[in-house]
Amino acid sequence: MIATRLYALLIALCRIMTGVAFGLLFATVLIQVFARTFLPESPVWTEEFTRQCLLYMAAFGVGLSYRNGELVNVELVTDILPAPIQKTLLFASAVLTTVFAGLLVMPAWQFVSIGKWQTSPALGVRMDFIHASVFVLLILLSLFAALRVVRMIAGVSNGKPEGQTGELP
Repeated sequence: MIATRLYALLIALCRIMTGVAFGLLFATVLIQVFARTFLPESPVWTEEFTRQCLLYMAAFGVGLSYRNGELVNVELVTDILPAPIQKTLLFASAVLTTVFAGLLVMPAWQFVSIGKWQTSPALGVRMDFIHASVFVLLILLSLFAALRVVRMIAGVSNGKPEGQTGELP
């Protein structure tokens, strides 16, 4: 089915981009540590670049975290409830996450557009490229939440995060 392949492609793309951001972060920190230890001066750009890598790592990883249940999750209350109520609450939570993240997309885009007149001090990169991480984060969070809603409606998912083994009856 094409929808399943697109879902798998989205997951793979997010994993790859999260890995790339982490790899760049790792390499930059190594450069920073090496320079501080063995060179008279460390490059100025490394601190700024590590922050930017962290932003993009969070942006590309948020959808995967939501999908796997590794984002903030309050199961203490829902786990003691009967299965039909659990499913209803999980559905409502996914809908609210979709709506809330979706409502923040346009303000995030305005935030991105402000950055085209600014540049980062150490790297000289236009800040709209950096601010875009917030936009990407909100798009991916709303997309993964919407996909959970669609999968619940289609009967493919019970609403529990895919990383959790506990199945609802």
